[in-house]
Amino acid sequence: MDFEFSAEQEALRDSVRRFLADRAPIAYVREMLNDERGTTDAVWSGLADLGVTGLLVPEAHGGAGMGMVDAAVVLEEIGRAVHPSPYASSAIGAVSLIMGAGTDEDHAALLPSLASGEQVGTVALYEPDRRSEWRSPTTTAVPDADAWRLDGSKAHVPSATAADVFVVTASTPDGSLGVFIVDRTASGVTVAPTPTVDGTSKQGAVTLAGAPARRLGTDATDAVAATVDRMHAAAVVDGVGAASRALEISVEYAKGRQQFGVPIGSFQAVQHLCADMLRAVELARAASYYACWTADAAEAEERHRAATMALAFAADELYAVGASAVQVHAGVGFTWEHDIGLYYKRLLTLQQTGGGATDQLEELATIVLT
Repeated sequence: MDFEFSAEQEALRDSVRRFLADRAPIAYVREMLNDERGTTDAVWSGLADLGVTGLLVPEAHGGAGMGMVDAAVVLEEIGRAVHPSPYASSAIGAVSLIMGAGTDEDHAALLPSLASGEQVGTVALYEPDRRSEWRSPTTTAVPDADAWRLDGSKAHVPSATAADVFVVTASTPDGSLGVFIVDRTASGVTVAPTPTVDGTSKQGAVTLAGAPARRLGTDATDAVAATVDRMHAAAVVDGVGAASRALEISVEYAKGRQQFGVPIGSFQAVQHLCADMLRAVELARAASYYACWTADAAEAEERHRAATMALAFAADELYAVGASAVQVHAGVGFTWEHDIGLYYKRLLTLQQTGGGATDQLEELATIVLT
């Protein structure tokens, strides 16, 4: 089996890295910290022009027809740049759930605008006070002529304030799990930003009060499960990018910062920190890319196991990379002005994703024991 990236994937990586360095450097990231959308039209359009917003969309609907490993190349670069865009929520979450739950007619109607970047999508799966439980939402859907009406609240919606369309889960009268498309501008839809410690990872709350919606397919349990796994794998890849860049910054600092007349990188304590950081990054990278591969090429059971293992490991281990990076920088690492803090907070967000390591280890135990 060939574990090397293809020439096309390396070219994609280089293109995205150059674009982010040129159009969305750290100064831009800082400008976006208090921006509700987390992106500008110019930068989002630039990503769309690169074709990355439609990587998972079939060519028949304006996309590239590629897979999760290709998307992971983009996600890792976005993490390296701590880029605060709605890329994962739209190009991974919304596209995956529409692809999995929708019909051919739904695909033709909804995917082209997401692929082109004309519209931003996101998934609304979780609810207040229910942690990462998504299988039996309290949000309800009732039929209304040829459409549906939704009532309920969704929490921790990624990039909610940047989204034009929401892909929402709700319980239907027959007890099945339904997936619905809700337009942000529709009546009965209220979107509010949720303050978080990490300004590069936007979240919001969505309240639905008789909101009109379009249903995708019938029972969508399998499609939602696959999308959750893809989003978890995507979060880990993003974290790998952030952690690897935090390690690079730390090593550069340790080589240049002197104490007692020598670089601090010559001290064993600092060397041990950096070695542990490297170990965590490389193990998480292997786990995350394997999880992305299984999303397209493996059975549902293996896909779920791989995504759960990757997040269970990375939630704490990659967060520890961020914490160690702050330690390497000592006092300056705690200052708001130093960039390492942005990476630490990005990895702090990963630590809480999907209920964190605790929920993922419990889920892994369930997989192993049943």
